[in-house]
Formats: sequence, C-alpha cells, structure tokens
Amino acid sequence: MTEDSNMLTLALSKGRIFEETMPMLRAAGIEVLENPEASRKLIIPTNDPQLRVLIVRATDVPTYVRYGAADFGVAGKDVLMESGMEGLYSPIDLQIAKCRMSVAVQNGFDYEAAVKQGARLRVVTKYIETAKAHFAAKGVYVDLIKLYGSMELGPLVGLGDAIVDLVSTGGTLRANNLVEVEHVCDISSRLIVNQASLKLKAARLRPLMQAFEQAVNERT
Repeated sequence: MTEDSNMLTLALSKGRIFEETMPMLRAAGIEVLENPEASRKLIIPTNDPQLRVLIVRATDVPTYVRYGAADFGVAGKDVLMESGMEGLYSPIDLQIAKCRMSVAVQNGFDYEAAVKQGARLRVVTKYIETAKAHFAAKGVYVDLIKLYGSMELGPLVGLGDAIVDLVSTGGTLRANNLVEVEHVCDISSRLIVNQASLKLKAARLRPLMQAFEQAVNERT
C-alpha cells in the first residue's frame, strides 16, 4: 500500500520538547489527539487526518527527518551538533526547551590550573563531537569517555576529571558536589525539515512553518 503523498509526518520526542511544541501546533490549528505519556502508541493522530506525529527518542529525530521517514521534526541544538545537518533544513529556532551546555568538575578540582599546565584531561560526556570541538578550539588535550547517562558520576568515582553536559538549573550538579567551570554554548530546540519534503510538500509545510515562526515571534 502506498502512503498518501499529502500525508505529513512530524517527529517529536516525549517530555519537555513535546509539551513545549504543543502550543505552536495549536497556533497552526493542529491538535494532537493522544498524550504519548499515557499511550503506548508511537504513531499518534491529530485533528488533521493528513498530519501524524511520530514519538521517537530525542537523538533519533534528525535521523527520521534526514531519511524522509518524517517530513519535519523538533530537535535540540545539542542533538543537531552531534548528528550534523546533512540533508536537513533548519529554518527556525523555536526558543523552547532552553538550557546550556557546560563543563563541570568536582568541587575542589582546579580546572584552570590543569588547563594552564597543559594537562591531558579525561572528560566524560554523551556529546563527543561537541566536546571535541570545544576543547580543540581552546587547544586543550582531552581523552573523551562516552556515557549515555549519569555523567555526574564520572568525576566522583575517578572515571574522569570533568564532564560536558546539559545544565538547566544546576541542581543535579550541586547535589553531586560538582561545579560549572566553563560555558560551552546555549541550547534550544529547532524546527528541522527534510530537504526533499520542503520541495515536494511545500504547499503543506510552509503554512505550518509560518505558524511556528509567528508563535515564536509572539513569545519573544
């Protein structure tokens, strides 16, 4: 069975990005008909029979959009810096799910001195590409150790000297006796669009993109 060529597919991750995208969809007249937190469905319908939502892992959103399994999606800058932008068009910074990427160390570790002395630091992170670029720009030698979660444990158990991770309020760092020592970049979520879909489905996508952009402008 061939898929309806007018069908639009939006890739979203559960949690904060999903919740903060909903008002923008409503501004475009779109209502998502089920709550992914309560439903086990991974494909969720909307009030528009020609628009559906895929619920995927945040790190997988660019992949679904890049390969055309989704026409558009919402992904954090942190995810996009790791995945790259090949095959993707990113027209709008939605200014949602804001936080920052930071370097943090255990309280008492002299990060500045270690950097000045040219020490080779062991850095624990999920964001290998971002960390590599950050330290390379500073001329700091690092060994990068990839973890998928609980980065804060790294310095506490001797796995690494520092971490590179997302920070929102800093509460988790403080609770684990870690301190921020360097700002890497600010993070927010962006609308991403499959480049082929933008050409083939422009008549359907562009009004939605305009509604998203207007919603951003009204918030800022």
